[in-house]
Amino acid sequence: MSSPTATSATSSTPRNSPARVVLASLVGTTIEFYDFYVYATAAVLVFPHLFFPTGNETTALLASFATFGAAMLARPIGAIFFGHLGDRLGRKTTLVASLMTMGIATFLIGVLPTHAQIGPWAAVLLLVMRLVQGFAIGGEWSGAALVATENAPKGKRAWYGTFPQLGAPIGFIIANMLFYGINVALADPETPGIASEAFLSWGWRIPFLFSAVMVIVGLWVRLKLVESSSFERAKETGKVTKLPLAVAFKDHWRALILGTFAMLATYVLFYLMTSYTLTFGTRPGLVAAEKVANAAGVEFDAAAYVPGLGYSYNDFILMLVFGVVFFAIFTLVSGPLADRFGRRKTLIWVTVAIAAFGFLFVPMLGGGTTLVMFFLALGFTLMGLTFGPMGAFLPEMFPTNVRYTGSAVAYNVSSILGAALAPIIAVWLWGLADGSPVYVGLYLTGAAVLTLVSLILTPETKDVDMDA
Repeated sequence: MSSPTATSATSSTPRNSPARVVLASLVGTTIEFYDFYVYATAAVLVFPHLFFPTGNETTALLASFATFGAAMLARPIGAIFFGHLGDRLGRKTTLVASLMTMGIATFLIGVLPTHAQIGPWAAVLLLVMRLVQGFAIGGEWSGAALVATENAPKGKRAWYGTFPQLGAPIGFIIANMLFYGINVALADPETPGIASEAFLSWGWRIPFLFSAVMVIVGLWVRLKLVESSSFERAKETGKVTKLPLAVAFKDHWRALILGTFAMLATYVLFYLMTSYTLTFGTRPGLVAAEKVANAAGVEFDAAAYVPGLGYSYNDFILMLVFGVVFFAIFTLVSGPLADRFGRRKTLIWVTVAIAAFGFLFVPMLGGGTTLVMFFLALGFTLMGLTFGPMGAFLPEMFPTNVRYTGSAVAYNVSSILGAALAPIIAVWLWGLADGSPVYVGLYLTGAAVLTLVSLILTPETKDVDMDA
């Protein structure tokens, strides 16, 4: 068996106070996800216009989403690099390095010249910064999860493991409410929509520049951490390996594969509920799009246009934030459930629910505001219930000497299969069905089936010894 022997639930004696563990694991992932969401929002609202002005809205959107997905390709590389550092040098040093890398890349996006200023090089520089973002986040999550779980009291690892996961909804809310505030402040009352001249000129840069402040706070918290006794004991007993990646692939390949597919439905759901719904919700319907084109004196090609729900950005982002509140609440709820009933059993039932949820895309996304909001609340509830236990589940699948590398590689390779392709596949399926989300929902159901198979084949990790 590739996972550590399930001998006892006893973890090492925590060397950091509970408050320090919670804050250090939460603040870093909040910043990392904030940076990612800022980019995701700009990929819908800004980048198609300023960095990919192709003349075709759908093509520009696909190009923008391609850079969004490109970061996922860099994440496994970051997982290998930072995983090696984390298993060789320790969790604290690696977490500081990944946070600084992410912060610098995000800040630089905020000062990039646009296509109007330097032509195609603008898109190239944006892609480079996006790849650096992906590289950094490849090492962030696993380190934060290890800080939480390796310092958790007996019987509460899943509960502690939910705090780095909580950074996802908190980062989303901060990023999108900041964009919302900027949009309201800079809105032109005579121009419909949010893309005012001031917003496209400089307003969109503020959230990227603001990340520098958040990184400083995160570094201050993380520099106060002390290494977990699990890692210190591994060093004292000579269990630290020189090549953790090689050991992980040689001795724990089955855990790597199962862990990767265990995250698949989580990732697909995650990006469909954020990037895809924002695009679908704010894209005008056929009638509205034709009116806009006629008013601008542009010939409208109804056959090539993919319609959406037609909400304004400001309205729909508030609807999304409403849904993400459920994401946060049920991320925390999932921890005690996984501690009581086990990670595997909890995740199996939630994954079955996600598979069923895929069949609700058509009736709920086209049924008026009330049904759309219920759809968002339900989807994000499932997101919290599946994402929360992963903070403990993936690290528990690997022994101490390869835990950072193993959990990081599984988590981030899954990002390619789930997150990197999800926005692009969703837009393609959306167009294939002439604006209906039916195939997008079935895509989520298919991903959930693959995850369900993986979970059935994975042993329960609730009682593994984290010192092994």
